[in-house]
Amino acid sequence: MPSTVVHAGFALLLAAALLGDYYDRRALAVLLVVVVVPEIDSFLGPIMPGAHRTVGHNLVFPAVGALLLYYDTRVRGRSLVRDRLSDRWVAIAWVAIFAHVFAHVALDWTHLDGVNLLWPLRDEFLALDGEILLSTADGFVQTFVDVRIDPETGTRSVDAGTTGSTETVHVNNPVEPRDPSIVTDEPVDRRFPVASSGWRLYLIGLGLFALVARRVQGPDSGSDPDATEE
Repeated sequence: MPSTVVHAGFALLLAAALLGDYYDRRALAVLLVVVVVPEIDSFLGPIMPGAHRTVGHNLVFPAVGALLLYYDTRVRGRSLVRDRLSDRWVAIAWVAIFAHVFAHVALDWTHLDGVNLLWPLRDEFLALDGEILLSTADGFVQTFVDVRIDPETGTRSVDAGTTGSTETVHVNNPVEPRDPSIVTDEPVDRRFPVASSGWRLYLIGLGLFALVARRVQGPDSGSDPDATEE
């Protein structure tokens, strides 16, 4: 699975692209914490089957957070978030939501059995797996979404990569390195991946490059920008 280091590398790229003038060590620290937190659902596995890639890996919770933040900062006459913090932290909060969705949930969506995207509204793991191509023989071809029509009934079925539910899907992780339902005498091998393929190592390096590049391009941003917002 994409390791936490890979997720962090992608988050560094998003930080360099989206934080703008708010890019500093404190903002980076917040984003990295947000990217790491979803992995806590691994520890729920012993008490909730299928918890990993479910509790911390869905789109429902970040969508609710985004709606609440939008309502508070754009719809309400007076924003509680701005009153307690500042415009800077509102911007960082938006980037943190984007980092959670794109640097963590979406990456895991493309690997193994995917993620439980709509939990708790719907218990269904989805994997983003397939290809899109142009063929001289078959024309445009895409296999990410499988659309089938029953020739007898005319009923159309759409499969967007369903792999199962919390009752049937177990994604190995350091807390539960193998499916608890499998009984074996083999010793437990807990692995903490860093980069299990070339593109993952490349993404880590690219994130570190973006971090260094932003550091070289501008002055030291260790000072607190909030100090100027009086």
